[in-house]
Amino acid sequence: MREAWLPPLLAALMTSPCLAQDSAAPPLPRGGDAVAPAAATPAALTLAQALAVALERHPELAAAHSEVEATEAARLQADARPAPVVDAELEDTRRETRSTTLLIAQPIELGGKRQARLDAAERAREAALARLGLRRGQLRAQVTAAFAEALVAQERLRLAQASLELARGGSTAAQRRVLAGKVSPIEETRARVAEAGVGVEAAQARAELRAALQSLQATLGGAQHIERVEGDVGLPVVMPEDVLQSRLADAPALRVARLDVERLGAQARLERTRRVPDVTVGVGAKRNEELGRTQALVTLSMPLPVSNTWRGAELEALRRQDQARFEAEATALRLRADAARAYERLQAAVTEARTLQDEVLPGAQSVHEATTKGYELGKFGFLDVLDAQRTLLQARTQHLRAVAQAHLAAAEIERLLGDDTPASAPTAQP
Repeated sequence: MREAWLPPLLAALMTSPCLAQDSAAPPLPRGGDAVAPAAATPAALTLAQALAVALERHPELAAAHSEVEATEAARLQADARPAPVVDAELEDTRRETRSTTLLIAQPIELGGKRQARLDAAERAREAALARLGLRRGQLRAQVTAAFAEALVAQERLRLAQASLELARGGSTAAQRRVLAGKVSPIEETRARVAEAGVGVEAAQARAELRAALQSLQATLGGAQHIERVEGDVGLPVVMPEDVLQSRLADAPALRVARLDVERLGAQARLERTRRVPDVTVGVGAKRNEELGRTQALVTLSMPLPVSNTWRGAELEALRRQDQARFEAEATALRLRADAARAYERLQAAVTEARTLQDEVLPGAQSVHEATTKGYELGKFGFLDVLDAQRTLLQARTQHLRAVAQAHLAAAEIERLLGDDTPASAPTAQP
């Protein structure tokens, strides 16, 4: 299934000791500021469902299908032979001196025109099919990236809500100490200010989630209203660089560019065949009423290539083939450059996320817990609690941002590769 491309996203994050307390976070919003009950929320959209909807209903994909059907119709027309021509001629209107001529003529194509037409039509059909495959791969990558953004935004809101609970806990602890007369009321004010700041971040996360869901809906062709998505957030595996380069050699965009060169070459051959004039052979009869006899007729005609030799059309097709060849070379260079940049971003994001997950987050969680307990026992000041809380929240946000960047980079690689093979496979987080 295509969900496998998005590896278990927060499976490791949720089982980590530093985030275990977040499991009781409030449910996600239903498009407003209020949080709706889980029972009222409809079934979530999975990645497989999103891909199925996009591939079935997206107008750009439908346009690519129509182009393929058009080239198939063009090939059918290219297979047609010239139709015969029936000619009737009447000389003189008087019955006794009238001459009537009936003639049927068949144009005969010379120089391989019909085969050249078929070759050009077949190359156009292959190019249209390649563009359809390219568009399908691009659409899959776009949907996967939009889905990953929505999933990460959804998780960011969950973490923001859990962080708000942490801030409220700090405010409660400060309030208890103020009531006990152990600290100044200023510390409770500081706690309330910190809680309000985290509340602002939660509101921003809620707005980002709505925007991400709307973007995903647009990527699906606006087929349905999306209230939430379902999946796991994890880190994609970085494929070996030599595997990436070998797959780029047959990327759909490069294949389309090469087929365009072949298509225009076939068009140039077709224009070359038109320089050979066709002949028209006809047979018929002529009835002369005045002489009272019927004469058999055989005709042969062909144009004289004096004023039009189709030389210009052939040169135009050849130059367009050269243009397509240069564009194919430019496409190959651009693909390698884009893939290299995306590959570096993927490596950097995965490294950053793993470092945060394995080293920074556990330490920040441990410091926050120790500082909070020490504050309740009077061993630390409230500024120390706020600093530890801020460090933990920043580490969580940075980790989630790194996970998002990793998935976006992997989606970009998948877009460049453009086929149904994912750019990354799921991995179990340590």
